[in-house]
Amino acid sequence: MGFFSEAKRNFIARGDEARADIIYRYPEKNIRTLTQLTCQPDESAVFVKNGQVAGVLGPGLHSLDSNNIPFLSTLLEKVTGGDLFIAEVYFVTTREITGVRFGGPLGSITDPVTQMMCEAKIFGDFSVVVTDPQKLIFGCVGSGRQMQSNNAFLDWFKAILLKFMSDALGELVMQGWSLNKMLSPHFKLELQEAVLGQIKDEVDRYGLRIVQFGNFVLSISDEDKAELNRRNMAIADDQRRMEMANHPNYMMVAQAEMMRGAGQGMAKGGEGAGGALAGMGMGMGMGMANMFQMQQGMAGAPQAQQVACPSCGQRTAMGKFCNQCGKPLMTSGVKCACGAELPPGAKFCNQCGKSTAPQQCACGETLAPGAKFCAGCGKPVG
Repeated sequence: MGFFSEAKRNFIARGDEARADIIYRYPEKNIRTLTQLTCQPDESAVFVKNGQVAGVLGPGLHSLDSNNIPFLSTLLEKVTGGDLFIAEVYFVTTREITGVRFGGPLGSITDPVTQMMCEAKIFGDFSVVVTDPQKLIFGCVGSGRQMQSNNAFLDWFKAILLKFMSDALGELVMQGWSLNKMLSPHFKLELQEAVLGQIKDEVDRYGLRIVQFGNFVLSISDEDKAELNRRNMAIADDQRRMEMANHPNYMMVAQAEMMRGAGQGMAKGGEGAGGALAGMGMGMGMGMANMFQMQQGMAGAPQAQQVACPSCGQRTAMGKFCNQCGKPLMTSGVKCACGAELPPGAKFCNQCGKSTAPQQCACGETLAPGAKFCAGCGKPVG
C-alpha cells in the first residue's frame, strides 16, 4: 500500500459528497490508533461495535487514543498488539434538515360520523433535527438495518413515520375528529399540530424531532369523497326531520316545508314552459312559507291582559263585562270626583289619577267620594 493510501487511513472525516446527509457511515472498520478524527460543528461521530453504541465524540479534532478517550479501549483489537480499533463510525448531522419529502398510503380510516371506511393517503414534506445521535444510531442498527447511506436511513425513517401518522389519525378519530374535518383545508394547521403532538413521543424514541410539516395533504379517492358527502347529507336531512318532529308547531312546519318543496318542484318542472310557471311555483312556495311565518308570529304574540271577575272569580279579558258570566267587572258603585266609576279596592282613579282614599272636611266630617258639600257643616268641598 502506497504512502498516500496509508496517510489517508490516518485521518477520518465525513466525505465531501455526503455533506448534506443526516447519516454518513465511514467505509472503513479497521482504524489505527492515534488516527485523527474531525467532526464539523454541526455533527457528532458515533462508534458502534457488534450492534451496540460504544461512545460518541462531539465537534472538533480528536486523536483516537484510548488514554485520552476511555471508551476506545473496548474497541482495541488485541491480536494486533493494541494498535488497531475495529468499529463502525457514523457521522450524524445535528442541524435542522428541511424539505424532506414523504408520502404514501396510510391504510383504512373509519369516519366516526358515517361509519364509512376509506383508504387514505398522505403527502408533503417535513423538517427534522437529530436530538440524540447515540439514540438514533442505536435505533437504526439495533433494528437490524445497516445504514450504509443517507437514502437507506431516510427510506427507513419515512416508513416508520407513515406508521406513526396512521396511528395518530386513528387516535384523532377516537377523539371525535370526522374525516370531513381532517380533509378540510380550514383545519390543515390544526391537523398538522395534532399529528405532531401524537407522534412526538414515538419519534423521540429514535433521538429525532419533527420540527414542522409543510405542504401537508391528506386525501381519499374521488369515489370515496362523493360517497362520504352523500352520507353526510343524508344524516343532516335525518337530523332536520327529527328537529321538525319535535317542533311544537310540527304540522305547520311540515306544511310549510311541503309547500316550499312543491314550489321548488314546480319551478324546476316549469323550465320547459317558460318563466311564468316557474315564477308561479316559486311564488306559491314563498307565499306559504311567509304564511307559516305569520302564523308563528301570531302564535307568539302576547295575550290580551286578563283580570279576575269579582262575581265568578274566573280570568277574563279586561273590559266592562266578564266573558265567563256576563256580569259587570266594576261593581263597586263608587265614582271618583271626576265621574269615572272606580273598580273594587282601587286606590287611585284610572282616569284622573287622583287618590280614592276618604277625605275629611275642616269640621272633621268624613267626605263621601265625589261629594260637593260636607254633610256635617254644609260647606262646599274644596
